[in-house]
Parts: sequence; structure tokens; C-alpha cells
Amino acid sequence: MGKRRIMQRSFFVYILSNCRRTVYYVGVTNSIERRYMDHLWKKDPNSFCSKYNVNELLYFEEHDSSLYAIQREKQLKKWRREKKLNLIKTINPEMKNIFRSQRDPSAPYSRSG
Repeated sequence: MGKRRIMQRSFFVYILSNCRRTVYYVGVTNSIERRYMDHLWKKDPNSFCSKYNVNELLYFEEHDSSLYAIQREKQLKKWRREKKLNLIKTINPEMKNIFRSQRDPSAPYSRSG
């Protein structure tokens, strides 16, 4: 019998904000790019993110387990604004849109992973 390749799935917990950094949104997904584009294109025009124009990716973390990612999302949603802000600044001190920075090699901040 041939070997089966087991693909490891990744799950992401992410934080989005609006351009003025006055609103934060915490979410979970198995495709950070697809989910970011959903927010950017306002796929659900009645959603919280569409209403408050929340479409800048400031933070994400990758997990191997969907259960852990969901637990982490729930944990972050309970955090106060200041604690979320401090977490974001651990990887993104300039509070730039990570998604845009990844695609622009000249941008000062880039995160791989």
C-alpha cells in the first residue's frame, strides 16, 4: 500500500481593527488570507466588521488544533482593550496592517508564518 500523506491543518486566531484603531475584532479561521479578504470585501454587509469598517489585520497566531484556537479566541475576546493592544504590539509595534505589509516587500514590518 502507498503511503498516505497526512496534511497538518493550521488554525489562526487574529485581531482586526479599523484604520483609526478605535475598534478591535477577534476571530478564528483556518485560512487567514481568505478570512481577511472576506472582511476587506465586506462579504457580510450586516456584520460588525462591515458596520465599523474593521478590515486591517494587526495580529495573528497559528495553531495546530482547532479546539485550542477556539479556546484562545474566547480568551482574547474577554480581554480588556489595553491587554489586546499590548499583545498586538509584541509582534507589530507600529500597528501596521500585517496583510498589506506581507505583500509589500518595501514595507517596514513583515511577518512570516
